[in-house]
Amino acid sequence: MGENIEFNLPKNFREFRTRASSILWILIGILVAAAAFTSIYTVEAQSQGVVLRFGKYVKTVDPGIQVKLPFGIDQVSIVQVRRQLQQEFGFATRGGTNPTQFNPSQTERSFERSMVTGDLNAATVEWIVQFRIQDPRLFLFKVREPSLTLRDISESVMRSVVGDRTVDEVITVGRQEIESEATIQMQTLVNKYELGLSIDQVQLKDVNPPQPVQPSFNEVNQAQQEREKMINVANGEYNKVVPRARGEAEQRIQSAEGYALKRVNEAEGDVARFNAILEEYIKAPEVTKRRLYLEAMQEVIPRLGRKIIIDEEAQQILPLLQLNQDTPTR
Repeated sequence: MGENIEFNLPKNFREFRTRASSILWILIGILVAAAAFTSIYTVEAQSQGVVLRFGKYVKTVDPGIQVKLPFGIDQVSIVQVRRQLQQEFGFATRGGTNPTQFNPSQTERSFERSMVTGDLNAATVEWIVQFRIQDPRLFLFKVREPSLTLRDISESVMRSVVGDRTVDEVITVGRQEIESEATIQMQTLVNKYELGLSIDQVQLKDVNPPQPVQPSFNEVNQAQQEREKMINVANGEYNKVVPRARGEAEQRIQSAEGYALKRVNEAEGDVARFNAILEEYIKAPEVTKRRLYLEAMQEVIPRLGRKIIIDEEAQQILPLLQLNQDTPTR
């Protein structure tokens, strides 16, 4: 009995050692697999990874397959840096993935869009802020709740910009200027507070007067539009009539200038002819007088019609002369 025990001890020890070695290798394999599983990670496209080692920032990595220290020594926060995010003020579009896209309270949204313009008129302003995460490190660690901070900045800037303009500018002609100015001021404050964000665009949506005065405001706008329409019609009529009148005036001026030139030329011709006759008259006065007399008679007599010229000493007219007939007398 004792000999059998002494004989079996080495055999049991070898089996135990073999089993322990197998278990050890299994544990080593599991440990290596766990290390590999917890050290390799992927950063998706349009994103960046912020690596922390024991909670302290180490580096920012780009998209792709990356390696970190395993077993939770390094932790990675994935931030979408190329995706455009959006915040809405004064209204809400359901289905947004950004938790700070809009204010969930209807009362707060009503307060957001209620503003006072520079001329002390009330207006309801709804707008959108589109932005991106530019620096993931600043976005995650510099300011607590950077998205909510951006909402506060946006509301403050928009009230300041709207308060510097009249209600007509806010509702009509000044919208683009307000958007541009608000974008610049928001980006300045975001950089000052180091939120790590980039403001892409500020876009005004519905801008209206308060509901109780909206009908009166619409009537004012309609009257202004009718005034502009009448001004445009008057300008069109002016542009049609005035050029035509100017053309007619220019035509009459040219006609008068032509007539004046014609009369001057005729007068100069008459003067030249008179001077020529005068020269001939000086050379032969009697001959010139007679010629002028005959020429004058030649023009005047045909205009007299049917006339009988007799000598003043004649006592009677020949009875053969028929004075009452219309036949010309030769």
